[in-house]
Amino acid sequence: MATFRRQTKIRLDRRGAIASRRDFLRNVGAATAAGALLGWTDRVSLAAETLRQQGKRCVLLWMAGGPSQFETLDPKPGTPSAGEAGSIVTSVPGIHLSENLPELAKQMGELAVIRSLTSKEGSHPRASYLMHHASLPMGGADLPTLGSSVAERLLATGAAEPDNALPSFVRIGRTANAGGAGMLGVDFDPLLVDNPTQPPRNAKPATSVARYRRRLELLGRLESDFGSVEGADIVADHRKLIESASKMILSPEMAAFDLEQETPAMRASYGEGKFANGCLLARRLLESGVTFVEVTLGGWDTHDDNHTRTQELCGQFDRPAARLLTDLKERGLLDSTLVIWMGEFGRTPRINARSGRDHYPKAFSAWLAGCGVRGGQVIGATDERGANVIERPVSPQDFFQSVYQALGIDPSHENTTSTGRPVKLVDGGSVIEGLLA
Repeated sequence: MATFRRQTKIRLDRRGAIASRRDFLRNVGAATAAGALLGWTDRVSLAAETLRQQGKRCVLLWMAGGPSQFETLDPKPGTPSAGEAGSIVTSVPGIHLSENLPELAKQMGELAVIRSLTSKEGSHPRASYLMHHASLPMGGADLPTLGSSVAERLLATGAAEPDNALPSFVRIGRTANAGGAGMLGVDFDPLLVDNPTQPPRNAKPATSVARYRRRLELLGRLESDFGSVEGADIVADHRKLIESASKMILSPEMAAFDLEQETPAMRASYGEGKFANGCLLARRLLESGVTFVEVTLGGWDTHDDNHTRTQELCGQFDRPAARLLTDLKERGLLDSTLVIWMGEFGRTPRINARSGRDHYPKAFSAWLAGCGVRGGQVIGATDERGANVIERPVSPQDFFQSVYQALGIDPSHENTTSTGRPVKLVDGGSVIEGLLA
């Protein structure tokens, strides 16, 4: 039995990443019966129309390492804190962003920039956990990450498709301390995609479909024998993963992962690089019924050569993020899709001896767009040096309260740990005044 357990675990994704799969066309009503006769593009159009009418979705653009607010959203031109980057005007009179973000500046009318985020967590593991869970780690409580919570709550409240073939939560790129579904179970763990230009690993049967199905039947019999003796819970979880994964890889909706189906012009509009491809893939997945997509851009821990490194990183995310907003808006999806840009903390006002900036959770920035967010505004302010929040401080709990509110999720909802302890999605904080329409 121990050998079976080891083999069972080997067959699973090491991060429990294959989540609940749903039938792509189920909620398209009468079109479902004809779905098999349609091409992928036609099915996407049908599903996108359904999503516009019913669903909500979320994209988290995660800047791993802690982006400098001075070279992105809260420039301080003419001060010692400014560094070498200047500021530029945006499409909204009176609002300036860093000169590193020319494309995002054009989208300012869609953005709510928060310049007054503040926390006490200056270490990467704890801060990354906090900004993914709205809480620090709790003993005995395996908390779900934001993506898992959103996917589970939108499904539970009927705001997401109940039976799609694709996962409810996809994470593009690896992020340390981002977490998974925790106490929500394997159904809401993220599917991990390392390379957005390639389909997920092991996403095709290694043999013919007929032979694959026979192997599944044999596995089912072996599991039943094992479960009747011991390990019924292990078998149940494994069976969930196998059934959902099989449904996904045998589904024509796997075409959503194929960026080659986009026109060269569309791909070029997002720019080049892994993050650009990740943003384009995020849009395709949202159209295909995925509820939550997280796209990671790492490298923001700029203790050395902050100016050059931040300039390069901004070049990697500025155009794709701006294009994602435009693309969602043109397709009628931005009003029901919340887009979040943030990292775990900011960087110090003082530039160190290595021309870098160190960790600084006391004052940092983020932006949100879509899904009822009032764009064209800046919330909060820091002092002239960017050292202290002087107007409308926003805690991580305030931020998460607002995110859940925008998505129509009750932030006071309680999950229950294995020991029966109730834990709220967000404990404390309040919705940021004026953020939502």
